[in-house]
Amino acid sequence: MIDTARSTDPVIVTRDLTKVYGDAGFTAVDHLNLEVQRGEIFGLLGPNGAGKTTTAGMLTTRVIPTSGSAIVAGVDVVKYPARAKQSIGVVSQVNTLDRALTVYENLYFHGRLFGIGATESRAIATSLLEQFQLSRWAKASVYALSGGMAQRLMVARAIFHNPEVLFLDEPTAGLDPQSRIALWEIMEELNAKGQTILLTTHYMEEADQLCDRVAIMDHGTLLALDTPENLKSSTGIDTIVTVKANGDLQELAQALMGVAGATSTRVTDKAVELQVSGGERLLARVIEATEQQGLHVQDINVAEPSLETVFIRLTGKELRD
Repeated sequence: MIDTARSTDPVIVTRDLTKVYGDAGFTAVDHLNLEVQRGEIFGLLGPNGAGKTTTAGMLTTRVIPTSGSAIVAGVDVVKYPARAKQSIGVVSQVNTLDRALTVYENLYFHGRLFGIGATESRAIATSLLEQFQLSRWAKASVYALSGGMAQRLMVARAIFHNPEVLFLDEPTAGLDPQSRIALWEIMEELNAKGQTILLTTHYMEEADQLCDRVAIMDHGTLLALDTPENLKSSTGIDTIVTVKANGDLQELAQALMGVAGATSTRVTDKAVELQVSGGERLLARVIEATEQQGLHVQDINVAEPSLETVFIRLTGKELRD
């Protein structure tokens, strides 16, 4: 979490940052205003196509903005892209490891490209391989690495030159749960040492678990920005009950609105989601209301509001659309 002693000034500032593609004028990012504080994990959360990757691309000099400005680590990324690259580390969605090099060489030559001497590059590469539990594969081809191991190597390479900001663009997409959790632990360890991280993701649990603050985006616009806790509490919902039952789910949704404390219902795939604020004996009332409709409860699940709840409140659609 944020250490206030090291977050007194923003390390990323955007002002009306905008990107429009093509003659058709598709606006991928629309007048985005953000400030990311030094030392925090900041999340850009939204469905595919929300503008997260384009935003990260502009902040890392890979995409030229149509208008607006972006300052990263005190450098204007449009005016001085070469200088900006010295202060950032990037892990993109695709595997960008050099297939012609070994695991160790992918790190060593990265250091040399950034002007780090041979002796120091060797020491840093060896240290990072140990830190990321990749030492035994040092001489192996990167083809020998699993997806999770390759992601770890890309993170190690991205922090080799000690960047002020680490950009992770959908870093756990496609990883198995074990590899995803391992990468979460690495991010938390890096952040605990003071590393500022900007994370783009469409996994709500990832943003909730890792981020100090989250900006929720859709269609290139900023919908909300706050801590995960504040965003979830802003819904005014205490509990979400998901009821799977046979029969007419639309009728069940209407019946569940009669449950004390009910604020809204939503029919999902073979279930009804009931959002509740307060209310006593909740499960008993839900089961009673279901059975009064002549329906049999097949499954019932109780959960707290999530960031997906916030997104649905803002847009009316699933976060993973």
